[in-house]
Amino acid sequence: MLETRISPRPPRRSLALACALVLGASAAAHAAAAPLAYVTSEKAGVGVIDLDQMTLTQTFPVGADGPRGLSLNADGTRLLVANKNTDDLAVIDTATGKVVKRVKIGKNPEYVRVRNGYAYVTYEPGEDGGPPGAKPEGKPEAKGDNKPEANAGGKPGADDDDANKPPAEIAIIDMKNWHVIRSVTSGHETEGIEFSRDGQMMLVTNEGDDTVSVYHARTGAPIRTVKLAPGGRPRGIRLSPDGKHYVVTLESLSKLVVIDAHTFEVLKTVDTKLGPYGVAYGPNGQRLFVAAARDQTVQVFDGHTYEHIADVPVGKRCWHFSFTPDGSKLMVACGRSDAVYVLDAKSYQPVKQIGDLPLAWGIVTYPHSDGSIESH
Repeated sequence: MLETRISPRPPRRSLALACALVLGASAAAHAAAAPLAYVTSEKAGVGVIDLDQMTLTQTFPVGADGPRGLSLNADGTRLLVANKNTDDLAVIDTATGKVVKRVKIGKNPEYVRVRNGYAYVTYEPGEDGGPPGAKPEGKPEAKGDNKPEANAGGKPGADDDDANKPPAEIAIIDMKNWHVIRSVTSGHETEGIEFSRDGQMMLVTNEGDDTVSVYHARTGAPIRTVKLAPGGRPRGIRLSPDGKHYVVTLESLSKLVVIDAHTFEVLKTVDTKLGPYGVAYGPNGQRLFVAAARDQTVQVFDGHTYEHIADVPVGKRCWHFSFTPDGSKLMVACGRSDAVYVLDAKSYQPVKQIGDLPLAWGIVTYPHSDGSIESH
């Protein structure tokens, strides 16, 4: 009689190892794919640019939502997009381009940053105030895409009555379960978000208050408020690579300020061209780049002395930009030109324009690279 052999069940550890190998292979395949840039287009969705070919390859269809701020999770598999028309954060599977989760935020969600497994999203509760979900349902009023431009012929920001508006909020989202764990009351018209080098502090610029608010990143507990020049309307903020300084752009005064990262004292004020917004250090920290939106210029400064080096012409309403992962090119999202302008990051010469991106707002890349939204 033939002996019947029954194979033993694989041990749990072997199954776990097999699963880990599959996940690792998936992550490796994702990392080996062509580097990509993701661009929010307020009228079309999220454009995907192949950085090897420098071409727009597809558009994720969230256009009716009015996408603005965006950020990626650590492995680039999820793209987080703030949508002004639906008051939410869309979580997009970058492999399929499908929205796999929507997180209710509040009125006018705008800026998104990801740090240590949490997403931070600025929004403006409006007249009803309160935490996410507390306001009555209904379509929000669209926030103007540039207050200074909207007040053409007048003083930038003069038609804003920020003091009478409820303050902005910052929703903190646990990316394990996509729950809003808390909402932090900020100043008026909160714009940029940055973190301290150790990740313990979160700093936000408050355009309507002319301040920078400093919070504990995990708890949202306030630490201090830094007052800047009246009427400056701070927008972009970036930490220097050595962790010693923060640079903040003052849109209405056309200046940038350098702030000591430990004492929070203003160390230096530097003139820029009109309407500076996005700001970032180059990949090696030797240069500082500023998008002077109302002068249609990207300005280049020394990353240590902040002396002016060059002015580079770009398109209209260029707020945000990112370097490519290899640091060789600079990609600038220009909303009123409906395009991304691609520049050589060393010579600053134009490389090409990538169109079909109506009201381009922000741009990030995978693999992750430095820019006015993300920093590493």
